[in-house]
Amino acid sequence: MDLISQTAVEGVAGPGTPPTYPTLSGVDLADIFRFTQGQPWTDFARMRQEAPVMWHPEPFDGPGFWALTRYDDVQRVNGDPETFSSQRGGILMSMGSPEKRHALLFRASMDTMINLDAPHHLQLRREHMPYFTPAYLRGLTERVRGEVTRLLDDMEPKLAGGAAIDMVEHFSSVLPLFTLCEILGVPPEDRPKFLTWMHYLERAQDLAVKQANAPLQPTLELMQFVMDFNNNVEEMFEYGRTMLHKRRQDPKEDLMTAIARAQVDGALLSDEYLDGSWLLIVFAGNDTTRNTLSGSMKLLTEFPEQKQRLIADPSLLPGAVDEFIRMVSPVIYMRRTAARDVEVNGQRIREGEKVVMYYGAANRDPAMFENPDQLDVTRANAGKHIAFGYGPHTCIGKRVAQIQLEEAYRQILARFPDLNWTGDIEIAPNNFVHAISKLGVKRGG
Repeated sequence: MDLISQTAVEGVAGPGTPPTYPTLSGVDLADIFRFTQGQPWTDFARMRQEAPVMWHPEPFDGPGFWALTRYDDVQRVNGDPETFSSQRGGILMSMGSPEKRHALLFRASMDTMINLDAPHHLQLRREHMPYFTPAYLRGLTERVRGEVTRLLDDMEPKLAGGAAIDMVEHFSSVLPLFTLCEILGVPPEDRPKFLTWMHYLERAQDLAVKQANAPLQPTLELMQFVMDFNNNVEEMFEYGRTMLHKRRQDPKEDLMTAIARAQVDGALLSDEYLDGSWLLIVFAGNDTTRNTLSGSMKLLTEFPEQKQRLIADPSLLPGAVDEFIRMVSPVIYMRRTAARDVEVNGQRIREGEKVVMYYGAANRDPAMFENPDQLDVTRANAGKHIAFGYGPHTCIGKRVAQIQLEEAYRQILARFPDLNWTGDIEIAPNNFVHAISKLGVKRGG
């Protein structure tokens, strides 16, 4: 099964039909540096009000896209994969210029379940399901609870005397990788490799951004990093291939075995799709939960009265977790490509044009959520958020994310009720995920 030729398409130039709504001046959702200040909530509010299906030109030579910001429109597109395809163009706004792509990472990011439509998407999804059922997750919850306790034990002396620490380094980046390794069945001695791989992938993205902004001089240090990065990427994929092939010969009760033995149309996955499955689970199992863990601490500091309600009544926490996810919306957007001519909210869209759904904008639509910019841990419909998508592509691991958030904040609020964000935050230049790379926290005011 090789679909790279189908997924790596940019879409047709447009707009092919007259825009119903204006392209708003000052709104640039392709400028990744704007996202270092957080998601552009003010722009999203303008778009929902004035241009809910807005033609957005791309800053480079590629075609633009239709940007959707209203809850109902995002839900509709997510729920209609026959009209709005993941497979025809993948999920990213742009593929980037071919000469700047990392060949192995690019291909793996294309050859993956998230970029497939039915029936292949459903076949692969079905293979993963046994590791996300309530029965399996009950045992996982106990292990997550123990890891949260261990991490907080390690943090306690570092927070002594009002000292500030980075929550991302000491907690938010560690817990999701632990949970991922537990589900995959990664041996404990191999788990430090995952932290190293993530470190290099994140640093490489920062360097790529700096290079695009102002070309870097080819210093010995930079050349060494590039060599180390390539070695680590190769090691990450080689480890995945080796372990997955081992699971084919010696199956175990873990997700790695499910991936290794998954079949599409009666055939095992090719090595290219094993690479894609490996990359997807490593990223999807880590990035969004990590950023929501950090973003939730920021929210509870910004809304101290809501924090006190949770401390006074911990039974509110399951609903509060949905509210955290709604407000953080760690995945900023998902792309689809129109498989036929269609109309959305009065706007005609041509077959082949790109449609980009902004989850954060939809999750703050006042037509669905009253006072949407206010954290409300008792919000009755918080679970209606679409931060995990909607329809057949709903994130398969959403319950795992909820478990980690609930266990983390149950213990944090009980043990460190005075833990707060210091105001120190760094957000990576990324317009696909809300990537919090540093979040200072300390005990006290």
